[in-house]
Amino acid sequence: MAAADPTQSDPLAAEREPEPPSMMEALGGTLGIAETSLPAVAYAAVYPFTDTNVAAIVAVAVAVVFGVARLVRRQTPRHALSGIIGVGFAAFVAARSGKAENFFLPGLLLNAAYAAAFFISASIRRPIVGYIVGQLDGEGTAWREDPVRLRAFTRASFLWSGLFGLRLAVQLPLYIAGAVVALGVARTAMGIPLFALGLYLTYRLVQRHRATPETPDAPAAPQAPSIE
Repeated sequence: MAAADPTQSDPLAAEREPEPPSMMEALGGTLGIAETSLPAVAYAAVYPFTDTNVAAIVAVAVAVVFGVARLVRRQTPRHALSGIIGVGFAAFVAARSGKAENFFLPGLLLNAAYAAAFFISASIRRPIVGYIVGQLDGEGTAWREDPVRLRAFTRASFLWSGLFGLRLAVQLPLYIAGAVVALGVARTAMGIPLFALGLYLTYRLVQRHRATPETPDAPAAPQAPSIE
């Protein structure tokens, strides 16, 4: 006797696609985010007891440890490599200039660029969040034809611009003052926690207006009497 075809009881089963990865998974998960924050923590913790060069070496070493850990666990080294390159560049800038606070300069410039990019994209109604979510959901740019979803993605992009701008507003004065340890604390406190808050608020904004896949036409159900 032939086994029953599961698609016969659920005609939509064959058309279902695997769930797209979450934004958190796309960014490498908690480990991927930690790879970009812990080297700065190590740098700020070591610097008061040594000098700029030693602190820079320690930060790069922490980034390398993450890369090796990913290779040992047979995970993609993409996020670890990007972290090593980023930390290595920051360490080079600090060591080359002789100013310890310059370790945080690339991050400040990156936050300024992100804040501007998200703000401009939302202002011209081409919100970056929409393109990211559309790519993850496999929707492409169909959301641009839906005014409600376009508005939600625009608000989410303004939100991210504000979060990146907040980082800049807090950390730039510390950079100007040369407060290396305070910069490390601020970068850590406004790293993963602020990023997680941004993800949560984006989810709340976007999920309420998420696109629903089209389903095959079904026989019309009997209309219930109106109670209005």
